[in-house]
Amino acid sequence: MNNIQFIDIFHIEGVAAILFYFMVYSFFGWMLENSFNLVTKGKFLKDNFLYGPFKPMYGIAPLLLVLLIRPGLHWGLAVLLCLVIPTVVEYISGTLLGKLFNRQWWDYSDMPLQLHGHICLPYSVCWTLLSLLFVKWIHPAVASFYLSVHPFWTWVWSAVGLYFLADLALTVRRHASTILVAEEIQPD
Repeated sequence: MNNIQFIDIFHIEGVAAILFYFMVYSFFGWMLENSFNLVTKGKFLKDNFLYGPFKPMYGIAPLLLVLLIRPGLHWGLAVLLCLVIPTVVEYISGTLLGKLFNRQWWDYSDMPLQLHGHICLPYSVCWTLLSLLFVKWIHPAVASFYLSVHPFWTWVWSAVGLYFLADLALTVRRHASTILVAEEIQPD
């Protein structure tokens, strides 16, 4: 597992790379979830937190894996990180979304070995396997692609960052207004 490109998070180039990987992996996550929804429910588009075709949880977990799994790391620890990081990100995401927006975007309550409906062992095992594939093959390929588009990316990455901020602001506004309307309808 030594194919991961080092990201220097303390320089502007590192921030640009992080945004690139976040965008790509958030889009991959959106595709993965919607494809899974198509196979299991017959409908491709699934309700999304953001307006755009991105799932931030799928951008955050891979970034943490890239930052924490270094060349020379014992394979057992790498596997453990591939289990723990996506599971913790999924749990925190589910908990925060529920607390902040009074809504649960996914529910594993009917699954074995689940916690508050946010995580469960069967999906954690799936995330582990996907994370191992990610670390070994997906990220090295995306990192190579990033190196080829880097000259172009240096010109557009700040606009992409503004897009994500605008999407997040509009999303928070939409969900906050939905909560306020729901609270106004509730009788005392």
